[in-house]
Amino acid sequence: MTYTEKDQKFKRYTVTSALPYANGPVHIGHLAGVYVPADIYVRYLRAQGEKVMFIGGSDEHGVPITIKARKEGVTPQDIVDRYHKIIKDSFAELGISFDIYSRTSSKEHHETAAEYFDKLYKDGKLIEKTSMQYYDEEAHQFLADRYITGTCPHCGNERAYGDQCEACGTSLNATDLINPKSALSGSKPVLKETKHWFLPLDKDEPWLRQWILEGHKDDWKTNVYGQCKSWIDAGLQPRAVTRDLDWGVKVPLAEAEGKVLYVWFDAPIGYISFTKQLKGDDWEKWWKDKDTKLVHFIGKDNIVFHCIIFPSMLHADGSYILPDNVPANEFLNLEGDKISTSRNWAVWLHEYLKDFPGKQDVLRYTLCSNAPETKDNDFTWKDFQLKNNSELVAILGNFVNRTLVLTHKFFDGRVPAQGNKTALDDEVLREIATYPEKIGRSIETYRFREALAEMMNLARLGNKYLTETEPWKLVKTDPERTATVLNISLQICANLAVLCAPFLPFTADKMHKMMNLPALGWKDSGRADILMDGLTLDKPDLLFEQIDDATIQAQVDKLQATKEQNALNAWQPATVKDNVAFEDFGKVDIRVGTVLECSKVPKADKLLQFKIDDGMGGRTIVSGIAKFYPEPEKLVGMQVCFIANFEPRKLKGVVSEGMILSAEDKDGRLVLITPSQLVTAGVNVG
Repeated sequence: MTYTEKDQKFKRYTVTSALPYANGPVHIGHLAGVYVPADIYVRYLRAQGEKVMFIGGSDEHGVPITIKARKEGVTPQDIVDRYHKIIKDSFAELGISFDIYSRTSSKEHHETAAEYFDKLYKDGKLIEKTSMQYYDEEAHQFLADRYITGTCPHCGNERAYGDQCEACGTSLNATDLINPKSALSGSKPVLKETKHWFLPLDKDEPWLRQWILEGHKDDWKTNVYGQCKSWIDAGLQPRAVTRDLDWGVKVPLAEAEGKVLYVWFDAPIGYISFTKQLKGDDWEKWWKDKDTKLVHFIGKDNIVFHCIIFPSMLHADGSYILPDNVPANEFLNLEGDKISTSRNWAVWLHEYLKDFPGKQDVLRYTLCSNAPETKDNDFTWKDFQLKNNSELVAILGNFVNRTLVLTHKFFDGRVPAQGNKTALDDEVLREIATYPEKIGRSIETYRFREALAEMMNLARLGNKYLTETEPWKLVKTDPERTATVLNISLQICANLAVLCAPFLPFTADKMHKMMNLPALGWKDSGRADILMDGLTLDKPDLLFEQIDDATIQAQVDKLQATKEQNALNAWQPATVKDNVAFEDFGKVDIRVGTVLECSKVPKADKLLQFKIDDGMGGRTIVSGIAKFYPEPEKLVGMQVCFIANFEPRKLKGVVSEGMILSAEDKDGRLVLITPSQLVTAGVNVG
């Protein structure tokens, strides 16, 4: 029996994790916020002997997928097929132990989602509303917000989308944009009337207020409860469940040609359709039996959908249970900056698995120990290295390795028998017995960082015990006492093999094999007799290995390259200066000259000194472009454009008689302006 549910014992657990969107791979932000904590929770429940259904799958509908497909010249199905495979394979390799990982583009899901809509429609639980929406007259279709671009009314960004300005982060409506245009044809869209179906959330406000604000005030996380309260107190409004689009679950009404279910409506129904795929006719008890506990693992951007909107959908049907808890996490940042898929500012799971083979548990450990449970947190590669080297290697791995190596050295790899125990031994054994409940209680209350820290405290206890007893010295004078010390140390190792399994499943498997342990449940931990006397242990192998500076620097360099590329991608031409009269421009005397000599100005890293043939006897010009032309002698013979009528000025002791013209590229490089073919030195440019 689990520790926090002795008064309410559930028969089964339905655990869902937010469906990753199949227009890109999974990154560490997704893992820390949703999938690692969810996997820890279900692995723990299974170790307790509970019946668990862990449901996951790819969210494969919506406008971003159609936009990506259009850009790449492929179909939306091509896009989701590609990323569904990458995501599913990556999850499997990391050990995320779904009972089923399916997809919303499947036939079963389309049928289930359409049936769900149809039931709500026939039961009168939906309302019809007409509204004005942008329409592309050239493309002959209504435009989703992401298919509309224009100028942001807040910051002036000319590339804002109809739902958000990515420059200033402001949420927008398409009608807010200045000079809107269609992303399909480039034409100016027109407003046209369209009909859609809505979930009347305003009518659900009374029972939602009671269910959430009164019923879950004490057991839901503060961030979850607070966001729900803010939404409810602001007043709920009807929300559209359909949209004009050709990619998604078709609305099952004759009058709804060209319309699909809104992705926020169809995606959570995926939890139900995936359960049907796995359990067939037995699926209902996982969703409709009051003895089932339903838990949603999500990120904070999904709180409203899983705490207000999806429960309203379930409540509208009337036969479903509601979520018992929704332990949403905050966001994980990367090296001090917000993770962004559009800017490629992320550590992608499939790339990590390639760059760090066999180190799945290192990532799981780092993300759990640094999980954004109560506030946004930050992942850095230096911290990743520190967690591995100073904790996994130096604490957990060191203790297990020392214990097994000493057992092989002094007792031929067989578990020695316990003899007479000292007060220290009894104290250590009493403490071992407390860890299963401490760790279990933290997991059940969704405090995974705390649970992981307690597991590591058991490894610290083992290291401290070895240090205090010094069996490598003791064996010379008291072999029997050494046997007791190593037996107790091995029992700690066996306990660690059980208690670390939810967090570090690959490490737990290694430990089970090295100690020849059978399959063990949570109830088997806390004991001092897990390993029987005389049991032969396999040869010890290192659980973890040091990660060197060069490996970490390579990852830091990869991110730096991404940052530099993002700066290039974000570049826009400078705003055109105020108009000037032609007569003013005519006052500037621009000419072409031939470089006769070019050298660096002494004690001035940025300056080059040019000797120019200007057709009038020659002149000297100093230019600050040395950084971009490290071999100035190669410029001799080149023709350049220069301003001939600037007042002479002294730079680092050299009188400069003009200004050489250059263009600054978007990466900051300065490039000399030259005529496309040879001309006479001294001719005017105009």
